[in-house]
Amino acid sequence: MKTRQPLILAAQIEDGDLEPFEVLRRAHFPAERNFLRAHLTMFHRLPGEHLERIIGALQNVASDASPISAEVAGTSHLGQGVAFTIESADLYKVHAELRSIFLPWLGGQDLQKWRPHITIQNKVARQSADALYRTLSEGFEPSQITIIGLDLWHYMNGPWKHEATIMF
Repeated sequence: MKTRQPLILAAQIEDGDLEPFEVLRRAHFPAERNFLRAHLTMFHRLPGEHLERIIGALQNVASDASPISAEVAGTSHLGQGVAFTIESADLYKVHAELRSIFLPWLGGQDLQKWRPHITIQNKVARQSADALYRTLSEGFEPSQITIIGLDLWHYMNGPWKHEATIMF
């Protein structure tokens, strides 16, 4: 579905768990493109025209969920950037449930296989991405983070405007 008011849905990560990613993002993400904190996007383009219905669906799904433990499982080279990969059966379950609800509205990017990640760097020269990937991969140790809810944002051709937080 085409929309002129795109919404982005992100998993809300506990502040203490998010901070190390935010430090890295501030250091390595191009400042002119860095409009918000480090985040884990679940859906890239939901129709803002259906804001109330989307919030209702998020509230329904979140009411059956508890905070989710997820593993920071590795690093991922994005070509022009670097991300940390995230794995969690419970998070995949929440995503699948929301995907089935939102399916009529989903576009190409959200219909692809979901690969949860936290982007640290993007849209930089390949050499910069290669160097950061090597640095972050050396001695990488998996760790745990806690996902405590969902954040809904309006995408505003660059900046994002926070619309709602729905806690698990």
